[in-house]
Amino acid sequence: MDKTELKGKWNELKGKLKQQYADLTDDDLLYIEGKEDELYGRIQQKVGKSKEEIKKLIADL
Repeated sequence: MDKTELKGKWNELKGKLKQQYADLTDDDLLYIEGKEDELYGRIQQKVGKSKEEIKKLIADL
């Protein structure tokens, strides 16, 4: 999934991530254009997975 697709589907993906990982908050999942790395870092800290695993997880949703 590229950045354009991620941005377009973000609200739907946010809901799915919060269902799967209850520790994630709206603040953790705040998507700010140009700060994708920060977003992945926040998710990594909460779920304990690598950046590549997070990208795959999001792509598979």
